[in-house]
Amino acid sequence: MAKNLAQLRIEIDALDRELLDMLNRRAALANEVGEIKRVEQSPVYRPEREAQVILGLQQSNPGPLKPENVATIWREIMSACRALEAPQRVAYLGPAGTFSEQAAVQFFGASIEHIPCVSFDEVFHAAASGNADFGVVPVENSTEGVVTRSLDLLLQSPLHIVGEISLLVRHHLLRTSASLEGIEAVMAHPQALAQCQGWLNKHLPDVERRAVSSNAEGARLAAGNPAWAGIAGERAASEFGLHLAAQAIQDDAFNRTRFAVVCLPQTLEAPQASGRDCVSLVVSVPNRPGAVHDILVPLKQHGVSMTRFESRPAKSGQWEYYFFIDIQGHPSQPHVAAALHDLRGLCAFYKVLGSYPVNE
Repeated sequence: MAKNLAQLRIEIDALDRELLDMLNRRAALANEVGEIKRVEQSPVYRPEREAQVILGLQQSNPGPLKPENVATIWREIMSACRALEAPQRVAYLGPAGTFSEQAAVQFFGASIEHIPCVSFDEVFHAAASGNADFGVVPVENSTEGVVTRSLDLLLQSPLHIVGEISLLVRHHLLRTSASLEGIEAVMAHPQALAQCQGWLNKHLPDVERRAVSSNAEGARLAAGNPAWAGIAGERAASEFGLHLAAQAIQDDAFNRTRFAVVCLPQTLEAPQASGRDCVSLVVSVPNRPGAVHDILVPLKQHGVSMTRFESRPAKSGQWEYYFFIDIQGHPSQPHVAAALHDLRGLCAFYKVLGSYPVNE
């Protein structure tokens, strides 16, 4: 006989109480782990360990929960338990409601200490100075390519990359009313304006486009003037009490932004191998024929896959370039270590930006 709604609710309530009891038992064990870590002076946060836990649960999950739901649930559980040891102080481009804040919460979980910053430079400074444990910055967008300021800062900074997160970015036109009438200016971060230029050209061709420090800042300004609109996500709409005058206005329906998680090596050393890892590095080569080709040869010889290759001017005035490279694997793997060793011998400049678990 099929159960009625009342019976199902009774069973769910009982399971919820069991879940709460088990979560508190897990939290108690996490507290014991925290005590051991304090004695050993080992880091509270271990991204490779958390990645392995989530992957193992996803692989053993019988359903009906989807793998991405399992990841979200356990990331929050681990975030709450981690906060009992010490809340992670995370800097990101603010104010509240930015995609950078969303990336920080999606990566670390909601139990963090939020440190919103006015620029990417300030995010790096907060993490480098110790005002934050970690920084979260965008490094690449599927529509507009690399975020050049982030790459420049990674090149100059003592921080290294210890994790990454990719967000499916949905841009909405936000304002105090739900209409497109009477808009005099649209305000957003330059990247968002570029990612929505096709829609803006079609629907608001004569409206001023004004670049501001972040999408959330554009939403904040739009909340104070009915003739202004911002481009941002639903998080910003909720934060500033704005209507979604037009939804999903980005030109690429599958628009994604990749964020890097950075910190000082003394805050967290390079994560150990998780089984799904990436090494990011930046190199330059002598200015001679075939030099760029030569740096790719060690990767092929040792069977290492390259997933990104970007060039940036070295700003030396000599038409020299830095090359930002991502490869699959971890430096502890012999074939990766051999490829990196041979590559380094060919470079005029060589810097590993980080090795870290890939967030899939």
